[in-house]
Amino acid sequence: MLPPTPEGEIDRLAATNGWDVDELYPSASAFVRDMCESLPVSAIDGASRPQWLAEYLEGDGRAVLEAGIPKLCPTWTKTLKEAASGDYEVWFSSGGYEVNSELKPGENMIKPGTYRIKGDLKNCYWERLTRSGEIIDNNFASAAREITVTIRASDGLFRSEGCGGAWKPVS
Repeated sequence: MLPPTPEGEIDRLAATNGWDVDELYPSASAFVRDMCESLPVSAIDGASRPQWLAEYLEGDGRAVLEAGIPKLCPTWTKTLKEAASGDYEVWFSSGGYEVNSELKPGENMIKPGTYRIKGDLKNCYWERLTRSGEIIDNNFASAAREITVTIRASDGLFRSEGCGGAWKPVS
């Protein structure tokens, strides 16, 4: 018998509906609790919070989180709605990305636009490349507080190295 608590309610819903959570978790409520505890620090890995949470909305994860987050951590309900809708700001960490106007989940892609990275930037290198890998523009900053780059639709690739933090779209 499950206890009459928010956790028990989530676990009851999961059992009734046959929702399956990752075997890493002993229960649906444990999965939701982990997401609730992870959300406050999730943006440090170079993804916006809705972008990070969207990774967990596959399969039954979506139903479990939509039932559980409003009960166990209602502060994150808006973030969940943004993640579920797909309408959220996408951030990028250092690495290589194909320039594409339509992002595909799980692919290393970046939309054309202007991006900025802020912080104590040391030894930050970025480059815009053609599809064949020729450098269009690049820069190396040994020390900076912020760097702004405009990626064009005609670019093929964008790559950055050593630029701790996240490239965020400039509004």
